Amino acid sequence: MQIVELEEDNFHLIISSDFSDGTKGNWVIDTGASKTVFDKTLVAKYNVLKDESDKIHTAGIGEKPLEVSIALLKSVQFGKLKIENIKVAILDLSHINELYSKVTNLKICGLIGGDFLMKYKAVINYKKKILLLT
Repeated sequence: MQIVELEEDNFHLIISSDFSDGTKGNWVIDTGASKTVFDKTLVAKYNVLKDESDKIHTAGIGEKPLEVSIALLKSVQFGKLKIENIKVAILDLSHINELYSKVTNLKICGLIGGDFLMKYKAVINYKKKILLLT
């Protein structure tokens, strides 16, 4: 786990993953997000669930509702934990990647939300920079 300071006293936790196609991804651990989110531009890595996309209501910090689809992420591995068909919200993360490009060379593929953190019993250790998933 990396701790990135985007601005003074503005820290973000980043973990990396491996996809089945051999590529890597960087994820922001977002304990304030209820749902795990994945970047809509990475279309080869997920399958949209058409019947469920209209069932989700979401909003960001802004006042406008966000356009969201629901998908199954085909396969992703975080350390030793390999997950098949994890349900994610699909959003345009270009604004997040613009923010990160100003400070780091990291490209963000997704946000790990509370749904994922609860399901895998996440424990975050800031001192050791470890995210423990069970």
